[in-house]
Amino acid sequence: MEPFITGGWVASGTDKRQRTLTVTVRVTDDERRNLEELSSRAGLAMGAFVRAAALKDPGVRARRRPPVDHVAIRQLLGELGRVGNNLNQIARSLNTGEDIDLPELREALASYLPLRDAIFVALGKEPSGDHQGRKPSGT
Repeated sequence: MEPFITGGWVASGTDKRQRTLTVTVRVTDDERRNLEELSSRAGLAMGAFVRAAALKDPGVRARRRPPVDHVAIRQLLGELGRVGNNLNQIARSLNTGEDIDLPELREALASYLPLRDAIFVALGKEPSGDHQGRKPSGT
């Protein structure tokens, strides 16, 4: 361990860990996917979810995570593929020296930020502005 600035020792995360025992449970692929889905919907890590289910308490360090909207994510991934395909076709045209349709480029680029913001929302996170300081769409 490295000495702390004041001369003491800093305990690593492992040294501070209160739960030192491991319980192993065998599950099928379907059971694992089900546990992942249920824990995600509950907003808990899988270990905290299992502790909550078995012991009626997720524990003191269990942090709630925003639940993921899996249906929205699948829809957004399809939309993201469409936007990416449009941008790829425009890039291919530019690389071959062809003239591009500026309204088509503007439309593809304009659809990117709202799509990105929707992905953040589906993940339960707060959308941020873009790199040019613009606010997220819809705000």
